[in-house]
Amino acid sequence: MLAKTFGSAVFGVDASMITIEVNVAQGLGFFMVGLADSAVRESQQRVEASLKHFGYKMPRQKMVINLAPADVRKEGSAYDLPIALSILKSSGQITCERNLESYVVMGELSLDGLLRPIKGVLPIAIEARRQGLKGFILPTENAHEAAIVNNIDIIPVESLADAIGYMTGAISIEPLVVDTRDLFFATQNEYEADFEHVQGQENIKRALEIAAAGGHNAIMIGPPGAGKTMLAKRLPGILPPLTLPEALETTKIHSVAGKLGKRATLVSRRPFRAPHHSISDVALVGGGGFPQPGEISLAHNGVLFLDELPEFKRSVLEVMRQPLEERKVSISRARMAVEFPANFMLIASMNPCPCGYYNHPEKECVCAPGTVQKYLSKISGPLLDRIDLHVEVTPVSFDQISSTRKSESSAEIRERVMEARLRQIRRFETRKDIYSNAMMSPEMVKEICTIGEAGKTLLRKAMERLGLSARAYDRILKVSRTIADLAGSDDIKVEHLAEAIQYRSLDRENWAG
Repeated sequence: MLAKTFGSAVFGVDASMITIEVNVAQGLGFFMVGLADSAVRESQQRVEASLKHFGYKMPRQKMVINLAPADVRKEGSAYDLPIALSILKSSGQITCERNLESYVVMGELSLDGLLRPIKGVLPIAIEARRQGLKGFILPTENAHEAAIVNNIDIIPVESLADAIGYMTGAISIEPLVVDTRDLFFATQNEYEADFEHVQGQENIKRALEIAAAGGHNAIMIGPPGAGKTMLAKRLPGILPPLTLPEALETTKIHSVAGKLGKRATLVSRRPFRAPHHSISDVALVGGGGFPQPGEISLAHNGVLFLDELPEFKRSVLEVMRQPLEERKVSISRARMAVEFPANFMLIASMNPCPCGYYNHPEKECVCAPGTVQKYLSKISGPLLDRIDLHVEVTPVSFDQISSTRKSESSAEIRERVMEARLRQIRRFETRKDIYSNAMMSPEMVKEICTIGEAGKTLLRKAMERLGLSARAYDRILKVSRTIADLAGSDDIKVEHLAEAIQYRSLDRENWAG
């Protein structure tokens, strides 16, 4: 007898339906067809042990399991549960009151029949709803994540026995319902790190406010202990809150990567990713035999913080150049090509030299001649050109650290950032996929970032003296446009340009001696 149900395979951040067909007939042998990998083929042993644990048996007849479409590779252990249910129905050991073909079923079985959590639940639930299926049977630990999707029954089960009982009508399981909007709005502004706990460093706070307002990339250069990492960790708290579509897209990426915690639901706060400098290029941008998202995709709609930038391998940094421009990662393999979104803010920090004290107001640099330039040359010019703001961080004095004066909170800074972003949203309302100044193309910069004669004179002198590239020219105009938005000005004034130019520290002649 033939039994059929549905599973799913995830490619990139999207899912596609997989039909699981089981036919038990006269003869001998166990055959699994449909381009299954080793993990899927090993399901035979897990399924057999689980069935025996609950008093069922593996048929000793010819059994063919087909995973269709047959030309799509199936990977992972999440097909255990649909295969087990289909075997039981096909062999006549259970009679289903509910239609097995109306559900997508996913879950990894342990040898005692309990279910382990799986990856990629959210895109699977979205695809199941799109296909018009009635419900989604899955491990309890993944249920809250799937329940983000409405108009589909989310059936959480702890074990194979629960899934059998639900399908046969022996037990009743209420579909899990989550109020996505209430959950989203209740937690979207909960950040532990706040700028009100930072004394001094007003110029750095200003630079990060500009970066947040326009979605600009920034690098902080300063000695050890000056507060670079501390300031970077507080940046997500001043960014505009995620919108619901952004939160869904971010959650999909984290779901596919298996980065959501147990019983997790929607990612309601902007991600902050800070990989170690020993990371590989594949781990940073994504990839592998079966492509998985990397750190830059996990930072989508949030912040990617690279601490001690020159310590990263050159090859790792260079692979970021294209994603920084295109805001996506394209990964091609022989059988597939996938795209991962990568619209992130790059915030980097670095010491000015190996010892950390070049240009320090009090401590002396002990690096040998030429060492500083060699250290800075680890970061290529093309990558630096893609970083809009170069900010010098100086140590905080004792008087500033010990001050009891209350600093401005992240919430207050966020208000100004959101006002500037609203101006940008109105400016780009007719443009597709453009909603911040940092995303403007060179053509849009020429159209939108117009400056007067006084501004042109100032910028010309800065370009000649600093030897800036054409891309740096565009970056200055974008940053000055953001500064004008923060000031509530429709025009870019000379003072806005002057402030933007000062954020090109690493372009100055003889900066490194």
